[in-house]
Amino acid sequence: MRNLLQRVRRTPRQAARTVVLDENGSVFLLRSDNNKVGVHWTMPGGGIEPGETPLAGARRELWEETGWTDLEPGPLLCTWEHDFTWHGTPVRQHEHIYLTSGPHRGPVGDVSEVHAIDRILDWRWWTPDDLVAEDADALWPPSLPELLADVRDAWLADRREPVPVHLGYIPNAPTPAR
Repeated sequence: MRNLLQRVRRTPRQAARTVVLDENGSVFLLRSDNNKVGVHWTMPGGGIEPGETPLAGARRELWEETGWTDLEPGPLLCTWEHDFTWHGTPVRQHEHIYLTSGPHRGPVGDVSEVHAIDRILDWRWWTPDDLVAEDADALWPPSLPELLADVRDAWLADRREPVPVHLGYIPNAPTPAR
């Protein structure tokens, strides 16, 4: 019984992501798989390298996962923390999520190696209606539809920067049986 109650030691991990909105307010998301958490949709991004700032990490990850070297992460949208297992290591990840806009397109160049390493399965543009519809796969962060609803029009219309919010720690939903 005692083993069941022991807490899992988690390694702190810093990460950064970029929300990319097209001219119609759709958001570009990547579909990823994680052995412990399951399939989920999230923005391009990932771990921050030693000596890298969150903004520089967001830029590098955006470029690596999409091939879009013409986009730059803009203002900070939010931060949040969650637990998952990264390549066999349980982590508590603190994420910085930035906002930008760009054309409605798919990844360019050969991003297949990065996608294979990070277990990225697919990508797609989600309309605002898609985000609030029921879907079998989780969104990271789960409050993404509300976050974007609050800033989408102001950002796309006149580039009014969002007031960054800290969502705090959000536990992941249980992994559905496969």
